[in-house]
Amino acid sequence: MEDILKKIADYPIVPVYYNDDVEACKKVVESSYKAGIRVFEFVNRGSQAKVNFEQLMAYRDANFPDLKLGIGTIKTQQQALDFIALKADFIVSPIVLAEIAAVTLDKGILWIPGAMTPTEVAAAEALGAPIVKLFPGDTLGAQYVKAIKPLFSGLKFMVTGGVQPEEGNIKEWFGAGVTAVGMGSKLFKDDDTAESLQQRIQSLFGWAGK
Repeated sequence: MEDILKKIADYPIVPVYYNDDVEACKKVVESSYKAGIRVFEFVNRGSQAKVNFEQLMAYRDANFPDLKLGIGTIKTQQQALDFIALKADFIVSPIVLAEIAAVTLDKGILWIPGAMTPTEVAAAEALGAPIVKLFPGDTLGAQYVKAIKPLFSGLKFMVTGGVQPEEGNIKEWFGAGVTAVGMGSKLFKDDDTAESLQQRIQSLFGWAGK
C-alpha cells in the first residue's frame, strides 16, 4: 500500500478512463505510460468493465509492470471483491462505505474513498483511508482544500471532477496542498498524437512540481 501511495505522490497526474472497446483502452494505457503516467484509474462504468479490466491487467503485466492500475466507481462491497480478485492495485469509490473499507483493509489494498464534506472526510479517515478523493473539484474549489487540510493533517487528498489541463488550474490545486489530481476526458484529445499527449502530460507534471 505504501508503495502505491508513494507512486501517486511521485506521479500525481492520474488518468480516469473507461471505454467499452478493450483495444482502445490498451492504446490509451500505452500512450499514457509512454507519456510518463505511472498511476492509472480505469472506471467501472460500463458493461465491459470487468472483462476489459482483466485484459488490461494482463496487458499491463506483460508490458508496463511498474504501472499501478486501479479501478474506480466502486460503490458496493461485492464490486470491490470482484476487482480485488482481478488484482486491482487500488480501489476508488465515489462514496464512503464501511463495507468497502473492511474488505480493502482485510486484503491490504489501497482504498481511496470519495468525499465532499468535512463529515465525510472524517468518516473516511476513521475507516482507515490514508488518501481521500475530493469530488467534484470544480464545485469545491482550491480554497476549500486550503480550508479543510489543516483539520486533517494526516490525510492526503486527490481531487477529481473539473480539473483543467491548464497551468493556472494545476498550480492552484497543488498550491492548495493536494497530493494528486484525477483527470478524465479533459486529459485526452481526439486529435492527439503520441508527441502531443506526451508534451501535455509532461507539462502537467511540471506544473504539479514534478
